[in-house]
Amino acid sequence: MNETVYLQVGAILFYILLFLVFFMKKKVRNIETRFYSAFLIVNLLGLMIDIILAIASASMDYKSLIYNIIARLYLVYFVVWISLFSMYMYLVSKNIKSFRKGKKIEKGLFISLIIMLVSVLIVLFTPNYYKKDEYGTHSFGFATYYTYAIAAIDLIASFVVIFKYGLRTDKIKYLPIIILVVLLPISMVIQLLNPSLIFMPTVLSLTAFVMYFTIENPDVKMIEKLNIAKDQAEKANRAKTDFLSSMSHEIRTPLNAIVGLSEDIASYEKEVPPQVKEDTDDIINASNTLLEIVGNILDISKIESDKLDIVSSPYNVREEIEKLVKVDIIRIGNKPIDFKAKYAADLPYELIGDKVHVKEIINNILTNAIKYTDKGHINLNVKCVNKDDKCLLIVSVEDTGRGIKKESIEKLFTKFERLDERNSTIEGTGLGLAITKKLLDMMGGKINVNSTYGKGSIFMVQIPQKISKMTKPKDSKSSENKSYREDYKGMRVLVVDDNQLNIKVAERALSGLNFEIDSCLSGQECIDKIKNGEKYDVILLDIMMPEMSGETTFIELKKIDEFNIPVVALTADAVSGAKEKYLEEGFDGYIAKPFTRDQIKEKLDKIIK
Repeated sequence: MNETVYLQVGAILFYILLFLVFFMKKKVRNIETRFYSAFLIVNLLGLMIDIILAIASASMDYKSLIYNIIARLYLVYFVVWISLFSMYMYLVSKNIKSFRKGKKIEKGLFISLIIMLVSVLIVLFTPNYYKKDEYGTHSFGFATYYTYAIAAIDLIASFVVIFKYGLRTDKIKYLPIIILVVLLPISMVIQLLNPSLIFMPTVLSLTAFVMYFTIENPDVKMIEKLNIAKDQAEKANRAKTDFLSSMSHEIRTPLNAIVGLSEDIASYEKEVPPQVKEDTDDIINASNTLLEIVGNILDISKIESDKLDIVSSPYNVREEIEKLVKVDIIRIGNKPIDFKAKYAADLPYELIGDKVHVKEIINNILTNAIKYTDKGHINLNVKCVNKDDKCLLIVSVEDTGRGIKKESIEKLFTKFERLDERNSTIEGTGLGLAITKKLLDMMGGKINVNSTYGKGSIFMVQIPQKISKMTKPKDSKSSENKSYREDYKGMRVLVVDDNQLNIKVAERALSGLNFEIDSCLSGQECIDKIKNGEKYDVILLDIMMPEMSGETTFIELKKIDEFNIPVVALTADAVSGAKEKYLEEGFDGYIAKPFTRDQIKEKLDKIIK
């Protein structure tokens, strides 16, 4: 008995040292360190119970209730420890790093917990017996044999898990189970033969000691430094995004004047010299190119900062693509290119998806073909594969342009990449296809490229969408038959903008519609006009204004009794999600600057009944 007590006292002193080192050292709170904390606590309690049991065996009647309770607690300790160890091996083998909030507990772990709780109850309440001889007090009976059995089962289960998932983690993590498998059966046999030699707690302590050097416990100071660096990087990224957003707004504002006034000049084509008309068209084309560049830079920034969302809603796929084509083919200009568009007969009437980004994807591959094709043909082919309520939209653009070298195709989707064959005489940033690839990845789609250098290219995108309506409803009117109101005689519109040039652009865009146009330069002036009894049929309200923003102005307008005038947000804030944001705030419409005369006509036709 003395030898056993000395052995256990030595073990517990060593173990207390390990206990203090681990709990006093700053550590990362992850799955492994939490399980290891449980091991240390259970093991320390087990060593104490072991010493108490050794003393009780020498000085107490083994038939007493107190001895029986101590002996059963010893078996409970063993069951809990071996069960925790089995769960630990399961987590390590499956490479589970954390428990996410709200996530269901792992099935294997849940089963292990149930088995452990049931085992504790079995050990506490099933028969167990003791006898004493010259070697000490022997424990036998169902509770004892069940404890040994559950230990064997847990060890076998650990090996099964290792063989099933073992390739997912570092092999050094299996060192504790190797030690346990080798030493635990030996200690159990020795204890069965000679109860006075109790080695099991020592074996478990040695296993826990070895485990200390295998758990993931990264240097906390290093983690803190990494977190600080991460926060700084995120702040810098946010600052970059805010800067680009601000720059987008600032660039779009003068672009609004350039596009609007150029379009107004172009409407006088019969009254100005051909050279002026030609120069005006060039200005409009250059403005559209600049607008595309600004949009691309903003989009790539939003994608990289995970702020670009895929927003699904119903849309008429053919109608939207046809609108896009009408705008894009203007870029062909005087180049001898034969453009053809073909639409599959089974193309659904209405799909559910992110209309804005679907159009952006198609626009990017179509405008690329126009940019890099000087003569020949460009064919747009829109097909689909329909199954149940799903549609795989397949859009291909074939051109007879410059083509791409085989080794350069992979570079197409790299940011800011400009291939040698796609030289600097072509406008753009090299962002279009990089954005296209990222958008397709977000939507679960893909892009394929087939090109022959010097002969042309075929770009094909596949975009998964949901089917809303397969065929056109009987009571719907086709877009081709839509007629926009051309005369708003007797109706008044108020244009609110702090920039006099923007007011001039809006007035020119509305000219010819017989509106009575009023204007003001601030939100407060707008509110005063309404309070003074001025009546309007629609208000075009700029958002970014000093002193009082358009959003604040709108809130104040709604506070006025009986105010029911439609208000349209007229803004250079064209980032992804801006339209949805303003509509949610209660605006009756949204128009992004720069806008065309047709865009503002279409919006007013929907709002003014």
